[in-house]
Amino acid sequence: MTPLNIRLATDNDQPGWDNYVSSNPAAGPYYLYAWKTAVEKGYGHKGLYLMAEDTDSGFVVGVLPLICFCLPWGRKSLVSLPYCDYGGLIGELSVQQALIREGQRLAGELGVYRMEIRCSQEHSNLLAQEGVSGQVISHKVSMILSLPASSDALWSGFKAKLKSQIRRPEKEGLRGYMGGPELLEDFYRVFTINMHELGSPVHAFKWFKAVLSAYNDKAKVGMIYLKNEEPVATGIVLFNGQRVCIPWASSLRKYNRSAPNMLLYWQFLSWAAENGYSEFDFGRSTPGEGTYRFKKQWGARPEQLYWYKLGLDGEKIDCSDSVSKGRGTAARVWQYLPSCIADLVGPRVRKYISL
Repeated sequence: MTPLNIRLATDNDQPGWDNYVSSNPAAGPYYLYAWKTAVEKGYGHKGLYLMAEDTDSGFVVGVLPLICFCLPWGRKSLVSLPYCDYGGLIGELSVQQALIREGQRLAGELGVYRMEIRCSQEHSNLLAQEGVSGQVISHKVSMILSLPASSDALWSGFKAKLKSQIRRPEKEGLRGYMGGPELLEDFYRVFTINMHELGSPVHAFKWFKAVLSAYNDKAKVGMIYLKNEEPVATGIVLFNGQRVCIPWASSLRKYNRSAPNMLLYWQFLSWAAENGYSEFDFGRSTPGEGTYRFKKQWGARPEQLYWYKLGLDGEKIDCSDSVSKGRGTAARVWQYLPSCIADLVGPRVRKYISL
């Protein structure tokens, strides 16, 4: 076995970290060091990014990005990664095992009661660690679309019904734009309204500002406007290697008849194809539900997600449906809050929700 040096990455290690994850097909945009920077600046949670180096060459051979997620009453967990679909271990099996052992040691040092490792691939070795009890949640999937070399080729592969749905908003005069931080206020206006209607606390404006700043030229904001320049649909995409991800997208329900969401996604997909990306990640869904069907109509295929919840020092892990049922009740209550209260309180609550 190659001798390894496992240590916490510093800001000076960002180029080496990013070079490694950008060259690894298992890594998407969330693995970039920018996610650590955004989480720290946007919400104040501490990033603890473990990197494994070959002792002889000094090259990075594996990573485990962790965020110390601290709740208001003091309980801490290590999450890889919060606010997105996946993080987890990258590297050969022996490197993974060394990284997770170091993660456990670090957890003990910090007084952390559990770890949550969200993976886009199966890592059954996580449940076999000494002193760890845990479960895996695997009922969610990522919806991935393979992209051709051009938007024309992508368009020609769509069914007639899908093409008609994309043309509809254009015929009604809706127009799309791609940009950066200059579109953030319009993005947040739409996003805030949509989250309230869904019954979900909204992310802080500061969070999105931190994401765009940290990702810089690896992030884009997409907007759809009516003729009168009112923003009606929006999203943010992040990209790395060959993959584009869309972690956040929203549209205003009262304009659903005009299908602005269809134009928004077509804008992102055509941009990704024209800029040489080979995969578009629509994000996580539950098979059979509405968002799953929406993503599938574009030709996306499901890829299993594996979220490992690991209890440390005797901590018991509960992955039952009771938590999901509780969320449903909370969502219904949140929908009835006045917008002014939801918009004020939402970001303060959202900081502590790792999903």
